[in-house]
Amino acid sequence: MAMKVKAIYQPDQSTECNRPLFLVPVSAGFPSPAEDYIEGNLDLNKHLIKHPAATFFVKVSGSSMIDAGIHDGDILIVDRSLKPANKKVVIAVVNGELTVRRIRVTKDKVILISENKEYKPLQVEEEMAFEVWGVVTNVIHPL
Repeated sequence: MAMKVKAIYQPDQSTECNRPLFLVPVSAGFPSPAEDYIEGNLDLNKHLIKHPAATFFVKVSGSSMIDAGIHDGDILIVDRSLKPANKKVVIAVVNGELTVRRIRVTKDKVILISENKEYKPLQVEEEMAFEVWGVVTNVIHPL
């Protein structure tokens, strides 16, 4: 199934999301007591959201962007204040539907590319209602 936007949320900036920040390498082998290495707190809102008034969380469904690390049910952080640069992942409105794609811009055409071989690229034609809604800055998903 093509990747579609399932829901859109605004971030809650009224609270901070501070978590301990460890500035030492974390071993993938034997655990190490890390409490001695806490360097302070990291506020996830400040770290992940650069333009709060223009940022939204978007929950997606589908499989067309799996090779970009975006999976069914993931939450994307989308910044509407950023300009859609070539090869960025964007939320686009195509003929009234929100979709997630990588944008390719040449001097004479715009192509929306899926990151899954099972889906063909979509060349934006003049007769299409098309708008880039925002630029994806981060992906949140469970491991």
